[in-house]
Amino acid sequence: MLTLYPEIRPYAEHRLKVDSLHELYVEECGNPQGIPVVVVHGGPGAGCEDYYRRYFDAELFRIVLFDQRGSGRSTPLAELQDNTTLDLVEDLEKIRHFLGVEQWMLFGGSWGSTLSLVYAETYPENVLALVLRGIFLCRPEDIHWFYQNGASRIFPDYWEDFVAPIPVEERGSLVSAYYKRLTSENELEQMQAAKAWSVWEGRCATLHPNPRVVEHFGHPHVAISLARVECHYFMNDSFLEPNQILRNAGRIADIPGVIVHGRYDMVCPLDNATALSKAWPNAELYIVRDAGHSASEPAIIDALMQACARMGERLRPQFFPH
Repeated sequence: MLTLYPEIRPYAEHRLKVDSLHELYVEECGNPQGIPVVVVHGGPGAGCEDYYRRYFDAELFRIVLFDQRGSGRSTPLAELQDNTTLDLVEDLEKIRHFLGVEQWMLFGGSWGSTLSLVYAETYPENVLALVLRGIFLCRPEDIHWFYQNGASRIFPDYWEDFVAPIPVEERGSLVSAYYKRLTSENELEQMQAAKAWSVWEGRCATLHPNPRVVEHFGHPHVAISLARVECHYFMNDSFLEPNQILRNAGRIADIPGVIVHGRYDMVCPLDNATALSKAWPNAELYIVRDAGHSASEPAIIDALMQACARMGERLRPQFFPH
């Protein structure tokens, strides 16, 4: 089973002003002349983690990481104004132009798969390939499954902690109830709601309990941006039209792709991936038997690294002709 490449440091770090309010953190690692790949993190609002650099052969790839609006090292943290899916798609274009990249590969998981797909359907001519994990189509049923009724029946003990900040009379629409608290003027109420929201996701993300993942999700910096930005998106149908991703899948018909999805993914159930696979026959679907949702699970790491290695060999002649 493959394990992550050794740790690497960025060779360049940038602050990119994308509008009058938002400034993005962008970094580059690996080979400046290599195959450009941009890592599209999840959430929305989760931010990048350093280990995301390590899925790729640093001699073969030019690895670009960035924190989306309101998350990670981008500023202002947890900002909801001018933070929509279209804004994030256009931010990717601004980063591509800023870095002088003609075409690139997108590597995204969970919400990162959502944003990668919407970007690729908007700008297919700029996409070399897609390697996606934990597919999240952001349909109403997908939000309902995780935040209202579905995963709650698999993890009833964790669910009790998730609903605890919400009075019984408001539990008929938990996303709305959380949004009210996450946008409250009361900072203590905001943080209490943010931690409950974020820890629920962290607890459900792995097949086997992983305290490190839960601790990361519970960190105040991560929790406030993840919870506020996610809830903002889900209150607004993720700023997508009904069934937009599947309906527009024909636009990426000629783009090669790999879909990696854990069999026991309780955050984004497997039917997200199978529906996408049917709509996008050019993508290979790998159902990982011993895994849930998290990118840090050993079997998911193995599948993603194999996918990147195969895609790297496929794209190598374009960037290393001799």
